[in-house]
Amino acid sequence: MHVHLTPLQWFVGGLAALLIGLSKTGVPGVGILVVPLMAFVFGGRLSVGATLLLLSFADIFAVVRYRSHARWDRVIALAPWVLIGLFLGAVVLNKLGQQKNSTKDILSIVIGVMVLMMLAVHFARKRWGEALTPHSKGATISTGVAAGFSTMVSNAAGPIMTIYLAGMGMDKNQFMGTNAWYFFIFNLVKIPILLYLTFLQPGKPLVSIETLSFNAAVAPIVAIGALTGSWLLPRIPQKQFDSIVLALAGLAAAHLILTSLT
Repeated sequence: MHVHLTPLQWFVGGLAALLIGLSKTGVPGVGILVVPLMAFVFGGRLSVGATLLLLSFADIFAVVRYRSHARWDRVIALAPWVLIGLFLGAVVLNKLGQQKNSTKDILSIVIGVMVLMMLAVHFARKRWGEALTPHSKGATISTGVAAGFSTMVSNAAGPIMTIYLAGMGMDKNQFMGTNAWYFFIFNLVKIPILLYLTFLQPGKPLVSIETLSFNAAVAPIVAIGALTGSWLLPRIPQKQFDSIVLALAGLAAAHLILTSLT
């Protein structure tokens, strides 16, 4: 599969790279905008692999910047359920690759609805009781499976993790540190899975020479975004940070649903 990018596609791809860097170290919610931008550049399936390597590169900046602030108990509690979600997502990606007409848009709607439901629970959890808070076992299981599945099929776990971590009452540095280590670990796990799926279905690849060349070309832009985010975060008050990430998560979920429907 050969991809020749137009100047417009290069511009959109560069913007996506900047947002990836910014989201990893400054404002997490803007990262979900990368999903439709990269889909515009490479199409739905190929964009999954093209985006993943940029995310993994940006994860390095986030881990270096916030490495000492992680809540490892949260990462460890989610880990087994995330792996189950990754497995389910890999199965779905493989099945979609066997179909002539992709149902990826349906997956975007499902992910968007999950995020909106989690957002509603976040705001209503005090009224609905402790059973629906992120501290409960059920919430940890559902969040882990949903995050693993959504990150595998479309790199769209950001809003799900945002709602989960926001419900923990973490300060912004703990939020960023936990988020950084979570995505650094599981994005690395995803890379061999995507390569294996590409090996199984070379006619419908998730990674290609063209996407790797694109990744190398825009990597400096990711770095610029990451450094900008590191500068920006200390200048955002905690209360405003909480409001921003939750609002962006909700907008991103609505965007996933509306773009898929239209």
